[in-house]
Amino acid sequence: MLYALLCYNSEEAVFSWSKDEDDAVMARLGVVHGRLAAQGKLGPSLRLMPTTAATTLRKSDPPMVIDGPFAETKEQLLGFYIVDCDDLDEALGVARDLGRANPGGAYEIRPLRLFLPGGLSAETAAQ
Repeated sequence: MLYALLCYNSEEAVFSWSKDEDDAVMARLGVVHGRLAAQGKLGPSLRLMPTTAATTLRKSDPPMVIDGPFAETKEQLLGFYIVDCDDLDEALGVARDLGRANPGGAYEIRPLRLFLPGGLSAETAAQ
């Protein structure tokens, strides 16, 4: 089953890291990424641009476009992973591994229903 691991953290903290601090975090994450890729479990993973680059479409009548994310949270969604895990326990294990490599924040884990399979394998898309 595919799971989205949504990465939340303090944008102020993460984007204030020095290049060396960011490189160190990315190196630790690279170890986890490499293991997941070798197991064929890692799908797309992305770091989002700062919320200052965000635009929100409010689903009102009529729809309204607003600059910024305006999320009702203290932490911001900074990125996400798509992972192929047998069950929630395995997805939690992946999130724990990522959490040990990346300080602070939280991972929200959600099972996915595939809408448009894109580049995923036919086997994964059939699930």
